Amino acid sequence: MTEPLQRFTLVEQSAHVIELRMSRPEKLNAMDQQWFRELTSLMGGFGVDDDVRAVVLTGEGRAFSAGGDIDMFHDLGGDVGRVRPHLRRVYDAFHAVERCAVPVIAAVNGLAYGGGTELALACDMVLAGESARFAFKEVEVGLQPGFGMVRGPQVLGRQWTSYLALTGRDIDPRQALTCGLAQEIHPDDELLDRALVLAREIAAKPPLAVQVGKAFINRNTTAGFSESVEATALLFGTTQHAEAVAGFRRRGR
Repeated sequence: MTEPLQRFTLVEQSAHVIELRMSRPEKLNAMDQQWFRELTSLMGGFGVDDDVRAVVLTGEGRAFSAGGDIDMFHDLGGDVGRVRPHLRRVYDAFHAVERCAVPVIAAVNGLAYGGGTELALACDMVLAGESARFAFKEVEVGLQPGFGMVRGPQVLGRQWTSYLALTGRDIDPRQALTCGLAQEIHPDDELLDRALVLAREIAAKPPLAVQVGKAFINRNTTAGFSESVEATALLFGTTQHAEAVAGFRRRGR
């Protein structure tokens, strides 16, 4: 990126491995418009004009990401005309992780709520710390996880996606392992190191074979995006959503 990063920090961990850290801990790494723009740009550059072969994505502080910034929801004001382009930016950011030329490994530390779980679904592999908690919390503010409704059934299956999306319940790392959302669980203080070990293992493989494998696995992954944008945009315009957001802001994040 040509502009300084505001929502992420890049740390070169070895010759071919990058740690990408969400760096908004005071907001539990909540996702706003700047966050989506930066993630899309970053993912589009990895492995294209550099020697990066694997990326480890994690959060700074006590959360991976608590999902969409509630203030951003308020600012959208239920205007469907503004919500549609916003949702497309959201989908573009998550899909940029899937389209990234190199594997992206999520090291999920702490809370992964709403968009945090959707981001994990977009990654190629997920390692969870013992304190990790996954949930689709959108239903609590009158919404549904747009990207999660598309990708969830493909990764988790229909019933696990329904269980999460319709209840807003948390699941722990062992449940995440059971439903296919996570591939490994580690103590919190070992999580990042274990993710970096996995990234270096992948980076040591012939890079073209890895890139082709990822690209083929993630082929044809945009089906359902347009329908989900429309369905989710309509929910943004409801009084139930507006009332839920107002109540959430009164209580504080």
